[in-house]
This record gives sequence, structure tokens and C-alpha cells, in this order.
Amino acid sequence: MTRILLARHGETDWNLNRRVQGHSDTPLNDTGRAQARALGAELADEAIDAIYSSDLVRAQETARLIADPRGLDVIALSDLRERHFGTWEGLTDEEIFARFPEARDGPWGDGETKETMVARVLDALRRIAETHPEDRVLVVSHGGPLRAVLAECGIDGVARIENCHVVRVELQNGVLRGVD
Repeated sequence: MTRILLARHGETDWNLNRRVQGHSDTPLNDTGRAQARALGAELADEAIDAIYSSDLVRAQETARLIADPRGLDVIALSDLRERHFGTWEGLTDEEIFARFPEARDGPWGDGETKETMVARVLDALRRIAETHPEDRVLVVSHGGPLRAVLAECGIDGVARIENCHVVRVELQNGVLRGVD
């Protein structure tokens, strides 16, 4: 069984401005770096055998701030990225609702579907578990992937996941289950 500590990246300026980030490569701000260091301190007493992250800079920077004091490398995987929202990326919620009123009731964005994002993230977690069958692994990703994992564990309808929040799951024989 592989234990996965799945964390959302630290805060970015786009988070503050409520801009849709998706695949946009935005860096952490000072608060985000402080959140990542605080997460590292929170996890200091937990054994971590490997650290993975989305290949987007906000996730990689968060992961590095946790990995460096441990002497661990960060393995970046594009499959751990947030959902791609297409031309909606960079827009605020208000701008989206003004330009695309149907967004209040329908799917968001003209890029990747939610189902495609969910499939690629769950596949990435299963590959990580195959590589680390008895290990504890930190995975730094994004809000959408964390919500997808929670839904896969039977916890659906979570609207928001705070920056640097951790969800603990286990993967065994391809089956994902929540720990806490």
C-alpha cells in the first residue's frame, strides 16, 4: 500500500485576485512561500520517501520548499496539473460570468473537460503508487485534482481547498481510499 499526502500549492497573486489559473504558469507570492515553509514544518515529523509535483511553477516551488530541507528531489509530472480552462484562463469569476453567462449553470472553460483531468490525475497517482508500492509520497498539485481525488474517495461537493491543505489517501491494487 502506498500512502499519498496530496497537497495544494501555496498562494499566488492570481489566487488573491480570483483569476482562473489552470495551466497558466504563475509563481507563488510571498504568502505562498510562507505557506509552503509552514507545510514543510507541519510535515517535519512525517516520513516522506519521495516528492512529486505538477510541472507548473507554483506546485514545483511549493514542493521544493518542502523537499530541499529533507534532501529530496522533486519529480515533476505534467499529469498532476490543474485542469486546462482554455481561453478562460486569466479571467476572474466576474469576467467569466459577464462574457459567458452560461458558466453559472454549465461546464467551465473551452479547454480540457473535467473528466479528462480526473482520468489523467488518477492515472498519475496509480503510476506513482506502482513506483512506490510501500512508501509514503508527497504529491503537490492543485485544487481541481485534490477535489477529484476526494470525489474518487466518496467525498464529493467540496467547493474550495485552501492553499497548502493536505489530503491523505492510500492506494492499493489501483484502489484509492481516503485516510482522513
